[in-house]
Amino acid sequence: MPVQGPKLPRALCCIAALLAGALALFPASNPKLQDPLQDPGFVHFYNNEYDQAFAIFEQELQRHPNDPELYNHLAQALLYQEMFRDGALESQLVTGSNPFLRRPKMGIGAQDKSRFNGYIAKSLELTQERLAKNPRDLQALYAEGVAHGLRANYLFLVEKAWLDSLHEIVAARKADEQAIQIDHSFVDARLILGINEYIVGSLSWGWRTFASLEGFHPDREDGIRQLQVVAQAGILNRYDAQALLAAIYRRERQPRRALPLLQDLAQRFPRNYLFRFEEVEMYSDLGDKQNALRVLAEIEALRRAGSPGYSTLSEEKVQYLKANLLFWYGDLGPALTDLKQVTQKADALDLSTAVMAWLRLGQIYDLEGRHRDAVEAYRETMKTAPKSEAAEEAKGYISSPYRRKRNA
Repeated sequence: MPVQGPKLPRALCCIAALLAGALALFPASNPKLQDPLQDPGFVHFYNNEYDQAFAIFEQELQRHPNDPELYNHLAQALLYQEMFRDGALESQLVTGSNPFLRRPKMGIGAQDKSRFNGYIAKSLELTQERLAKNPRDLQALYAEGVAHGLRANYLFLVEKAWLDSLHEIVAARKADEQAIQIDHSFVDARLILGINEYIVGSLSWGWRTFASLEGFHPDREDGIRQLQVVAQAGILNRYDAQALLAAIYRRERQPRRALPLLQDLAQRFPRNYLFRFEEVEMYSDLGDKQNALRVLAEIEALRRAGSPGYSTLSEEKVQYLKANLLFWYGDLGPALTDLKQVTQKADALDLSTAVMAWLRLGQIYDLEGRHRDAVEAYRETMKTAPKSEAAEEAKGYISSPYRRKRNA
């Protein structure tokens, strides 16, 4: 039975959940490191094309049935596809007012749960067999670390088992530390080490004490430095480190440092519109409304043209992003118009966007002195995701109307 335990600080546990399972590519039959852009499966993966990625990984597994890393790839594609569908791969869930910790469990069917757990169990079984023969098997150690990282992701997002997830993060760390001891030049293994240093080093005293009992004494600044090294010199995990740093820089209120990372990722993976979404968020954080609207206009143009990767992006999703931007800049009239249209088709949106659209609609009504209309929107917020922080926030506004200044 998974252990629930107390709740972690909202932003940090979201980073942990979304990023503990490092994306990894260790060639099945070649010990040399390989850039993910050279693997068609991971090109699809980074472009959020999970069905195609899964098919390629299955073909590779047929050729190399005893490679533990291929089972990790399948588990990763399955889990991240669900995260993508649920809107969990956006930094506003890490740094905004809708943290994933307070949301209902991520919905994965029983069959997919069984498949995921089966892939991870098989990966760990194969790594243990190899490590029993050769404790210095670098590939097996790395695969073991990735498997534990993915299981940590699953336990956090699906089972909401915080302590079990933390145990898996520690296990992943130990495997990667052993890999680095064997090969100090293996920079990519520092990805999980770096993010764990940052996450646990930023937690409360109680959680840091718990980690210390596991032999983990984190340093958040050192964690950032390790991620910077991977982003600059890594091969397997360079792009993951860039994405991690972008999320961390936003949390650290350094959006200017995040922008070039996101722009590079958007260029390398042009079918992944999430990187452009994040550019909008960073420009907004910088107070650069003009460039934020420019990137939104580019996204909408790509969507209208049916460009690869954008043909399935809903108009309402882009409308919400624009409305949310206008809301924060105090342009309430245009924001209200967009949000009315978005909430009329809320069922077509991911849960994250739908619940925030209703909340923003209520807040704008309150700012315009229309509290009766606001209450209706707040009730829809609570109905859409009853256990979310947005629902809790909306409940408070029913008795105490939202009062942010129009020029905030």
